[in-house]
Amino acid sequence: MPDFTIPSFKIGVDGGGTKTELILVDAAGLIVNRQLAPGCNPSQCGPEKAKTVLLEALQALRSPLPAGNVQSTLLCMAGSPLFWKEVAGALTGYGTVLTGPDSLPVLELATGGRPGLVLHAGTGSFVAARAPDGTVHYAGGLGWKLGDAGSGFDLGRRAIAHALMELQARREGDSTASSPLVAALCAHTGFTDYAANSRYFYNDAGANAAIAGFAPKVLELAEHDCGAAQQVVADSVTDLARLADQVIHRLFPTGSATGPSGPLPCGVSGRILNSVPAAFALRSLAGKLRWPVNLNFITESPIEGVRRLLAKG
Repeated sequence: MPDFTIPSFKIGVDGGGTKTELILVDAAGLIVNRQLAPGCNPSQCGPEKAKTVLLEALQALRSPLPAGNVQSTLLCMAGSPLFWKEVAGALTGYGTVLTGPDSLPVLELATGGRPGLVLHAGTGSFVAARAPDGTVHYAGGLGWKLGDAGSGFDLGRRAIAHALMELQARREGDSTASSPLVAALCAHTGFTDYAANSRYFYNDAGANAAIAGFAPKVLELAEHDCGAAQQVVADSVTDLARLADQVIHRLFPTGSATGPSGPLPCGVSGRILNSVPAAFALRSLAGKLRWPVNLNFITESPIEGVRRLLAKG
């Protein structure tokens, strides 16, 4: 007899500040459709925009497919957990909708469900850990207003402050060549003096995006031996490492951090920490602080972590 069973699917979402990535998987766990949308962190784009981005992306993910039943949806989202729980509660037609922080996918990639931790730094940053008792802990991720050490915004902010101090010290008519960091800032904003750059960062509506958008140039300069850029990267990564050090000592006290399988798995995730200068700084700090970990630099996208979580659920 023909099989008239309605196919069932699961949806996974990784929603961050830069982009929102979605997958639709079938009953066998195979990805049958993908969707990419703008970032949907409500702390950055506002609650209404964040909700609209998610809803439109969910609809686009399902639209080209034949009729089927969505069994469950997993939302791994940056921003307010309460906000996303409210959004999830209003969704219909998406099965059982569960929410969690955007740290869950990278933690899954880092530890595979075992005790361990992950340091992540992209547009934002955080440290997430799974304790020996299986509980998941989260540190950092306070957002750009209160500081995300190691993040793109933090790198950009520190580098711009350094460059502005140099511009501030220049006298009118000074023909001395600008440092690489100052030259890069002026090219980034289109302004060549301290006053104009300062006005821009304090008054322009797009200044926050421009600050985070300066981070790739800072990393590029650091790779090409710009001392000021290297110091900015080292300082930013050091503050993130301090946070990770607190998590390690709190959750994995001496004697519990290693076991039969060896050192703790410690994932390193995001385009910032996987860059050459940031990775160098982090390796050095891990050695100095004597972390009982095995650093694993993750190159897979967080959406792969979402897929693995869907397979477990």
